[in-house]
Amino acid sequence: MRIERVSAAAYKVPTATPEEDGTFDWDATTAVIVHVEAGGEVGAGWTYSGTAAVTVITDLLCDVLIGRDHREITALWEDMRRACRNVGIAGLVMQAISAVDIALWDLAGRCLGAPVHELLGDAGRPVDIYGSGGFTNLTPAQLTEQVDAWKAAGCRAMKIKIGRDDDRDLERINQVHRRAPGAALMVDANGAYTRGHARRMGHLLDELGVTWFEEPVSSDDVKGLALLRSALRCDVAAGEYVSDAYGAAALVGAVDCLQLDGTRCGGYTGFRAAAAVAGAHGLDVSAHCSPALHASLAAVGNLRNIEWFVDHARLEPMLWVGVPAAADGRVAPNAAPGHGLRLRPEAEEYRL
Repeated sequence: MRIERVSAAAYKVPTATPEEDGTFDWDATTAVIVHVEAGGEVGAGWTYSGTAAVTVITDLLCDVLIGRDHREITALWEDMRRACRNVGIAGLVMQAISAVDIALWDLAGRCLGAPVHELLGDAGRPVDIYGSGGFTNLTPAQLTEQVDAWKAAGCRAMKIKIGRDDDRDLERINQVHRRAPGAALMVDANGAYTRGHARRMGHLLDELGVTWFEEPVSSDDVKGLALLRSALRCDVAAGEYVSDAYGAAALVGAVDCLQLDGTRCGGYTGFRAAAAVAGAHGLDVSAHCSPALHASLAAVGNLRNIEWFVDHARLEPMLWVGVPAAADGRVAPNAAPGHGLRLRPEAEEYRL
C-alpha cells in the first residue's frame, strides 16, 4: 500500500519538578510525534527533540514518503538520509528520521496484524530494565522515593546523575546502596568531568563498587573514554548521541557497553544496524531511555538492558495508551499490532 499522508506535531510536557544533571537543567520534555497513513491504517512514531524536527519532517521527509510503498522501510530510511545530505544528517535530522522510521514499523505491523517485535524476529520476551533518574538537585527524601519506586518495579540495577559536587555525589551513591543494598550501582556524569577529574572520581567509584560510569567525559572525547576504560574497573558507557552505524563504529573501542537511543539513531532500523556493529566487536548495547519504544527490541541479541528513566516512565503514559508496565525488573512489548501504542486524546493539552 502507498503512503498517503504524513503529519507531525510537537508536544511539550512539564516535568514533575525542575531537574538537573551534571551539565544541564530542564523543566519540560518535548516529544515530536509523527503519524504515517496507508491503506486505512495509521502508524505512530516519536522522538524527543526540538520543535525544529517537525519542520525537518514536513519540509524534507514528506516528499520522500508520499506515494511510496510503506513496506520499503529500509529503502525509505536510506532515501530520507539522502534527502537531508545537504543540511547534515546527525542530531536533529536523524531524530526526525527516527520518528518516521518508528511510525513505518508501527504501520507495517498494523497492516499485517502483527506486533513489531515479531516483525523483528522475537516472540515477545521481556527485557531487563534498570532504574534511572536520581537528579543532582533531588533532596535525600526525593532520591529515596525514586529508589523505592525502582525497587517496587523489581529493578536490580539503579543509576543516578553525578557531576555537580563530588562529596555530595559520593554520599548520594552511598544512600542508594543503603536503601537498595542488593542493586548494582550505576552513575551518569553527562560529560561533566575533565579526563583527570573523571579518572580520580572513577577510582573512588570503583572503591564503592559502582559497576557503570556513563559519559565520564564528553562522548565526543573518544580518546578520553578509551583512556578511562583502560584505567577503571567499572564499565565505561556512552553512545546515547550516536546517529548511525558510523557513530557506533567510532565508539566501539572506547566503551564497555554501547548505549543506543532509537529516537536518535534512526528508529528501529538504525538501532539494529548500530547494535550489529557493536556485536561484531563483542560489545553489548543498552537502550537509552524511551522504554515503551525499546521494549520491542528483544530480538537484538546483544541488548543488555533498557533504561527505565523516571522522566519517560512518567511521560509516556501521559501521551500514549498501551504503554507496557515494568514487572520483576523487566519490560515486555505489547502483543497488539505495531508497537501497540496510540496517542491519547488528552495529549492535545500539551500540543504546541
